[in-house]
Amino acid sequence: MSQEQSFTLDGQPVSFEDGQSIMVAARAAGIYIPHLCFNPEFKAHGSCRVCLTKVNGRIQASCATPAAAGQTVESETEELRDIRCGILQMMFVEGNHICPACEKSGACQLQAVAYYVGMLEPHYPHFYPRRTVDASHPDAVIDFNRCILCELCVRASRDVDGKNVFAVHGRGIHAHLVINTPSGRLGATTFSITDKAAQVCPTGTILIKHRGYESPIGRRLYDRQPVDVAGDVAQVPESQGGRRHD
Repeated sequence: MSQEQSFTLDGQPVSFEDGQSIMVAARAAGIYIPHLCFNPEFKAHGSCRVCLTKVNGRIQASCATPAAAGQTVESETEELRDIRCGILQMMFVEGNHICPACEKSGACQLQAVAYYVGMLEPHYPHFYPRRTVDASHPDAVIDFNRCILCELCVRASRDVDGKNVFAVHGRGIHAHLVINTPSGRLGATTFSITDKAAQVCPTGTILIKHRGYESPIGRRLYDRQPVDVAGDVAQVPESQGGRRHD
C-alpha cells in the first residue's frame, strides 16, 4: 500500500494522487483556487494565469503544476490577490465587459472571480478593438468582444464534439477567436447548442437565442452564492441553478 502524499496549501495539509496538479488536488479537498481557463474535463491550459500560486517560493500556475510531497503552496496572500486583481483588470479593459449591460451578469464566471479577488473597478483605460457580433446561427449568438481567450470552446469543440469549430488566431493584443469556416460565420458550421462547446464559456461570449433573462438578475447562480461556493458555471447541475445560458 502506497503511503499517503500531501503538500500544504496556506498551511493546510492537502492529500494528492500521483499525476494530480495542485489545482486538481485542491479541488478534491474542497479548497477553491481562483481560475478561468481551467476545466477538469480538459488538459490544463494555463493561459489565464488567474490560478497563480506560490510554490516553494516561486509563482506558478496551479492548474499546470504537478503536486509533490512536501510542497509549500500559498494562494490566499495579499501579493497573489494583487497579481490576480491586475490580471483581471487587464481582462476587463481588453474586452467589452460592461456587467450591468450584459445578459450574463450574475451567471458570469469572470464577473464572479473578479468579485472574489476584490476587483471592483477596471483601473486601466479600455483599449479593446471593436469586434463583431455573429448572429448568423439560428440558435446561438457569439459576441467576440467578450472573449477572454480561455480556449475552452476551442478544446471542447475539438476534443469532445469532434467538430473543430473554433480557433484562436494572432498573438498578444491581436489574438482573437475565429470560426473555422471560409466566411468566418458560426451559421456556416455544424455547431449545435447541445455541443460541449456551447456549455463551457466562462463569460457572455456564447449565448443561446430565445432564452434571454429566463432567470432574473438577483436570482442567478453567483447572485446566490460566491464562486468559491457555487463553483464553475459549466460544472453545476441545472437543478442547482447552473443552467449554462440563463
